[in-house]
Amino acid sequence: MDTGLLLLRLILALILFTHATQKLAGWFGGNGLSRQAEIFASLGLRPGRVMVLAAGVSELLAAIGLLLGLLTPLAALLAAGTMAVAGATMQLNSGKFWNIAGGGEYPYVLAAAAAVLGFTGAGALSLDALLAEPGSVLETVFYQPALWVGAAVLLGAVLAVIPFASVVKKSSTP
Repeated sequence: MDTGLLLLRLILALILFTHATQKLAGWFGGNGLSRQAEIFASLGLRPGRVMVLAAGVSELLAAIGLLLGLLTPLAALLAAGTMAVAGATMQLNSGKFWNIAGGGEYPYVLAAAAAVLGFTGAGALSLDALLAEPGSVLETVFYQPALWVGAAVLLGAVLAVIPFASVVKKSSTP
């Protein structure tokens, strides 16, 4: 199980790092900050530059936390929330769910995978495991999270969507 959690964390970290650097620096064929800010603004996420910075920095911090398995529920919350907002934005703008039709399916899958880590923790192959002492808060919240931690990550991701969904919905209706 620990190897599976490590692989999940590494894959998500790589994807989130790539997403962040596409937005912030134009790496990996991305638009970079200025062009991405225009796109975000056109989707109703204004001010575009601030929203791109918020999304990019959230993805980058989540990637680092997941890569290291450090403060994993917080990293999972950042990833799940950012990806849930991305999925909702895409879905509300296209009116479709499926990725091929411009919908939010793919970001939702990333959000779900991140939320799972809120319930499982990073596993034994992580800094959370290395730093947590038996019976400590670090163990209960980060290394072997209680059910409420995962539920809080999931709820936080859902709640993150609400303000963005209302803004995007207003800008996409004539």
